[in-house]
Amino acid sequence: MDPVSTEHVAEIRRFNRYFTRRVGALDEHYLGQDRPLGEARLLFEIGEGVSLRELRTRLRLDAGYLSRMAKTLQSQGLVRVSVHPHDSRLRMVEPTRAGRVELKEQNRRADALAAGLLEGLTGPQRARLTEAMSTAQRLLRLAAITVDRVDGAAPVARACLDAYAADIDARFPEGFDKTDLVRPEEVSGAAGAFFVAYEESRAVGCGALRRLEPGVGEIRHVWVHPDARRLGLARRILTALETEAAARGFTVLRLDTHASLTEAQRMYRACGYTEIPPYVDHVYADHWFEKRLSGPAS
Repeated sequence: MDPVSTEHVAEIRRFNRYFTRRVGALDEHYLGQDRPLGEARLLFEIGEGVSLRELRTRLRLDAGYLSRMAKTLQSQGLVRVSVHPHDSRLRMVEPTRAGRVELKEQNRRADALAAGLLEGLTGPQRARLTEAMSTAQRLLRLAAITVDRVDGAAPVARACLDAYAADIDARFPEGFDKTDLVRPEEVSGAAGAFFVAYEESRAVGCGALRRLEPGVGEIRHVWVHPDARRLGLARRILTALETEAAARGFTVLRLDTHASLTEAQRMYRACGYTEIPPYVDHVYADHWFEKRLSGPAS
């Protein structure tokens, strides 16, 4: 990764200061209602009802802070907090009738604020702005995702492989047999490695590396959850696998892919992989690729 420049840091901080001021995030009466942004956002996230545990994970809030905000909304008659009927460990929070009325008004005012921000722009300028904001959101999501090495037998690794198998079983005309998945011992310890991508503690992708022969590794099962696609995450996972391969002294990486996975073929070619003759007899392989490693992947 390239080092982060001070100019880029300054630009992000400048944008944050401008935007938070422009949308009234610092106002104690957000959107002209009688509550700050934190409480207004919490009411929005509660929706039709959710557990406090899920809210804490989703919003990445301190448990005590979340509890205090929920109690404030409850004291104002906007939400009710109760114990889950089937799990006494979970506390549920749901809006009251008054809470739904306020949330509806909050959404109306938020829409009006957004429309007001766009009114001073032409149609093409609005399109450029919204496209830029969409790009910014995708890149910020990608920046927040971590790719970590886990044991090949870890529950999260097997869960990712199960999701991968279900995904490609629906895409391959001939279906997919899960016995083709790598075994834990093939992608653990000296034999190989398994990586999982996490977004806010949720697994959203994976990839496996296993040793084929001295100096040669094979990449298997690079997968991204549908909710996290088109972010560039598959390339991030591929980079992690290449870096691990270089660290293990591999000088060659190989992989195969199915004819229906055209987007995977494009990615591998774009990342420096060249098509080669078959190096293994694999029922799901239609294209075989290879990449020479000169050192740790950048």
